Amino acid sequence: MIDKIPLEHILFLDIETVPEQAYYGHLDEEMQALFEAKTSYQRKDAMTAEAFYSQAGIWAEFGKIICISVGYFVFKNDIRQFRTTSFFGEEPQLLNDFSRLLETYFNKPQHLLCGHNAKEFDYPYIARRMIINGVPIPEKLNLFGKKPWEVPHLDTLELWKFGDYKHYTSLKLLTKILEIPSPKDDIDGSQVGAVYYNEGDIDRIITYCEKDVIAVAQIVLRFKRLPLLVESELLSI
Repeated sequence: MIDKIPLEHILFLDIETVPEQAYYGHLDEEMQALFEAKTSYQRKDAMTAEAFYSQAGIWAEFGKIICISVGYFVFKNDIRQFRTTSFFGEEPQLLNDFSRLLETYFNKPQHLLCGHNAKEFDYPYIARRMIINGVPIPEKLNLFGKKPWEVPHLDTLELWKFGDYKHYTSLKLLTKILEIPSPKDDIDGSQVGAVYYNEGDIDRIITYCEKDVIAVAQIVLRFKRLPLLVESELLSI
């Protein structure tokens, strides 16, 4: 199936999330209790909910999106280019901007979204945060009433699983075995919260997020047995 999908029909994406509040103590008492209950099955016996709060960004109920990066292929005069751009800033605004992109430029039936582990994380996280922030969910993320084969989503983790639902492979491992330059050459997901709240370095996070988008595109190229992107083909806009 992947061989039959034109590259220019795919919007590649990745998101970066952090805890909604910088510190556990900034949550009201009810949210603290709810977070403690939500994480009880994951925390070790000796770990308090407060100590575990740095992980809160993985849940849409306790986290927020600080960056959505996207990338897409453009072909002109037999020249291939991969363009990336990012939405960042206040969450309601970046969600509205991303939604506008989907509704304006990637709204046709042939258009697909693609990420790594995106069906389990990125797509539902974005949709949930849109509901929380009162942002209309664009058609590409609204799955209500759709049959599985009508869902316009690709997932490189799912492609790699080949139907093995027990299998998980990280983006870092998959790029390594497919001989793709690693996107994890600066920070990793566990450090994003500290970079955001302690350093205030959103540019560093954007760069990291866009590298992940490029890596996902590279994986799809490997599945299609096409040459990998080189530096001269990359354009950040």
